[in-house]
Amino acid sequence: MTRPLSKVAPGWWDYTTLDEEILRDAAKLTADDLLGLSRDGFEVTMYDSLREFYCAEALEYVRVWQQATPDNPVGICGPIGPTDQLPLVAQIVNDLDIKLHNAHFWGMDEWIEDGKPVSLDHPLSFAKADMELCFNRIRPELLMPMENIHFPTDIEAYSQSYDQVSCKLMQGGQGEVKHWAFNDPVKREGQYKDAPPTPEEYRQLKTRITDLHPMTIIQNARTSGGGYVPLVPLRAATVGPVETWKTDCVSIWHPGYHDNPFGIRLTALMISKKIPDSSVPMSLMADHPSVKFSYYRGGIGTVEAVMQ
Repeated sequence: MTRPLSKVAPGWWDYTTLDEEILRDAAKLTADDLLGLSRDGFEVTMYDSLREFYCAEALEYVRVWQQATPDNPVGICGPIGPTDQLPLVAQIVNDLDIKLHNAHFWGMDEWIEDGKPVSLDHPLSFAKADMELCFNRIRPELLMPMENIHFPTDIEAYSQSYDQVSCKLMQGGQGEVKHWAFNDPVKREGQYKDAPPTPEEYRQLKTRITDLHPMTIIQNARTSGGGYVPLVPLRAATVGPVETWKTDCVSIWHPGYHDNPFGIRLTALMISKKIPDSSVPMSLMADHPSVKFSYYRGGIGTVEAVMQ
């Protein structure tokens, strides 16, 4: 049976092309139901305050970096979105005098304009945000060497670095198109006109420059640009599934404002029940050996009709 066209972007695949039964089941989930979705390889955690939520997210950076030694350099891959944890990371490092000389950091992605990554002067630059919100706030004598901070500006070198240093944790959020980093669903064309890539096909994608789903462009305009869509590039460089599966653990944080109440339920259900589908890229985490979802309880909301 032919899958339905997307309700939001008919030229693309996305979660609106899924079987209606999966969508209905996700919409019914309560906060307690989400906790009940934990299984071996998939852990669901709930935080009752944003203070606890972002503190715990920041501590993931610190715990990973504390494992780094001269003989065993290790690191974390982190997002822009959420960002509230980043100043906390710097404060913890400074207050506890944690030397990061053997630690590494990978930025997940960066915008692409005119075929190349945007500069640090671009108002939406992810590298700029990482530096200003975190690394420039760490005392120089504690900070890791700049060559230990990796951004996807040189695609091949960035990808290879995951084989040179152990990435213990990939931390991120979830976008409205159900992506991590910018692993968006693909366009509905060519060999994928009638069906999206199989999970196995999608997982072959490495760090790359990719076109962004219209929902992603709208979301980033809303969350980072006051809704000013012309500011948002149409393409981005992003870490791929290949690099993601080289990490020990994937940790996704849901404060409740990047994706909506329905979306943060849908991906948890699909991962828990092992229903990977590349129209919902985050659902491919059903096949990763160690995934954590952390929710702010106040951001879970409800899936019901409310006229506003």
